[in-house]
This record gives sequence, C-alpha cells and structure tokens, in this order.
Amino acid sequence: MPFTSAEIQQAGKAALDFYMKNKPIDQVGTERPLLKKLMATKKPFPGGKQYIVEQLRKSYDSNFQWFYGDGQVSYNKRKTIEQAQFPWRSCHDGFALSEDDLFQNGITIIEGKGGNNSGAERVQLTNLLQENIETLRLGFEEKFDYELHQDGTQSADAVAGLDHLIALNPTVGTVGGIDRATNTWWRNGYVTGLTTANLLDNMEQQWRNCVRNGGKPDFIIAGEDFIDAYRSATSSSNRVIIQNGSTIQAEGGTVEYSFHGVPIVWDPVFLDLDTNLLPPTPWQKRCYFINTKHLKLKPGQGHDMVTRTPPRVYDRYTYYWGLTWKGGLCANRLNAHAVLAIA
Repeated sequence: MPFTSAEIQQAGKAALDFYMKNKPIDQVGTERPLLKKLMATKKPFPGGKQYIVEQLRKSYDSNFQWFYGDGQVSYNKRKTIEQAQFPWRSCHDGFALSEDDLFQNGITIIEGKGGNNSGAERVQLTNLLQENIETLRLGFEEKFDYELHQDGTQSADAVAGLDHLIALNPTVGTVGGIDRATNTWWRNGYVTGLTTANLLDNMEQQWRNCVRNGGKPDFIIAGEDFIDAYRSATSSSNRVIIQNGSTIQAEGGTVEYSFHGVPIVWDPVFLDLDTNLLPPTPWQKRCYFINTKHLKLKPGQGHDMVTRTPPRVYDRYTYYWGLTWKGGLCANRLNAHAVLAIA
C-alpha cells in the first residue's frame, strides 16, 4: 500500500536525525579548517534576551605603594569589569519534496491510514531522502563556514565573524558594544604590507604580543599567497621551521609548515572570499594567529544543528525538512589574536 502523509514526514525526520547523529557536523574535512576548529571548541550558552554576554577584566586598578612605619597609605575603588555583548543569530537551510516529486520517483501518497509499503517504494524513498539530506548537511556546512569568515555586514541577521573580531584595522569601530578606538586593550594585533624580507620578524613580534596578552595561539590559518611568502622567507633566509616536533630545513614541497610548533593551515575558503568580495586586502594574503581559549563559537543550548519538520501547509501538497542553528561567535580577549597580511 502507499505511504500516508504522516509516514513520509516521519521517514524524513528519522533519516535526517540518523544522518546528523552518525555524521555530525563537527566531523568536517580539512577543507573547512575554520569551521572544523570552531565546532571542536564550541561552548553552548543558555538562553538570553538578546545577547551572549562575555565578562571581561579590563584592568587590575592596582593601588600598590611602598610605606614604612606609620606612613600613610591610600585605598581606591576598583572598576575592573567590563561586559561585551554579542547578539545571537539564527540560520536555516532546508529542502522540500512535493507529492509530484515523490510520484515521479515511484512513491505514492494517500490520506488517512496506511498499510504495508512495497519494497520498491521504500528503496526509492530512502534513496531520495538520502540525497537530499546529504546535500542539506554539506550545503549548510559550506555556507555556515563561509559566513563565519565575514564581518557580519553582509546581512542584518548575520553573525559577525572572523573579519570583525580580528580586524585588519582594530583602531576603529566597536566589538561586543565596546569601542576599540578608545579602549586600546580591546584590539587585536595587526600588521599589513609585509614583504618576504620582514615577514618572519613581524610574525615573531605579533606572536609575542599574543603570548603576552593571553597565551600561545593554538590555531593558525592562512591564504596560499601568505604561505608561499612564508616558504620563500624561510628558504631564502636559511631559516628552519618546526615540523612534527622536529627542526628541519624549509624547502619547496614541505608537507607542513609550522610557526612555534603550531601548524600553519591553508584555508581554501579564502580564495572564494576574494573571488566573491574583492576586498582591498585579499584573504589569500592574510594569516591569522588565533587563541581558541579566547574565541568561541557559542550555540544556544538546545539549538545546535536542530533538525526540523514543519507541517505541510493547507494550500500546498509539499513536505518540508530543515536544519537550524542559533548562536554567535564571541571573543573575551581580542589582544590574544593577530592578523598579518603581505603586500
């Protein structure tokens, strides 16, 4: 016997849930290194009215002083706490199948009670759902990762991503509601216009600034132009690099480039961003030092890659399945990160 509407809807929901459970979104390949790293270090947040709030310590306000004997000392009132507020956002992807789509694939729908479906119909339905579900997940990953690179100005409802939090010019604008122009402690490291001759020295300087202000960066991503410049710099200056814990001479074709023991990961999405956006400073020429202790993807509790099955609307003979995510990309210390760019 044919499928009922409820059976079609439930079959799609079960297939989507099974697929997301057994091929989770955080098991993406290295071709999307930013999403892979953010999903691996994500931290859920409880529901909030409008913002994800980060508590920041902006200073110690020390009142340290020397004294001797009955010398007078003073006391102060400390204002060391600041709050950064990041608006959470929602995103969606989904697919639909009409009764005609199903009928063209040999699947019949009836209203009311169903019975046993033919083996051929079950196979056809399984194949049809599998293709749509796989492309749903892959398409979601592709777009989500692409959006997380950007600064949030592409849409009023978009998350402000990497280009906003670790800015090429962090002396202007606000992040999390805090003005970077007047709060120098709320600025990431940055240097642009680098050449092969001064690349390594500037990388070392930015690295030390990051370590000084929040600890060793544990994730480095770069465009291929920057990686090529790094390869040239290490080779031409007779420098050495660290690979897999061993000191080796840099040479063409080296499998993995590292800086202070942290792999420099090529991010292929940088090329897509350059092709589509044509930014003044190309992504391909950039490199990001990131400390994931201080940069987190924060999904809302209960809203991290949720499968959806909206009911069929009364005036369309179409079935719907979706995937949603709610949250934000947040930072609690910006001077623990840096961006570098070659000329």
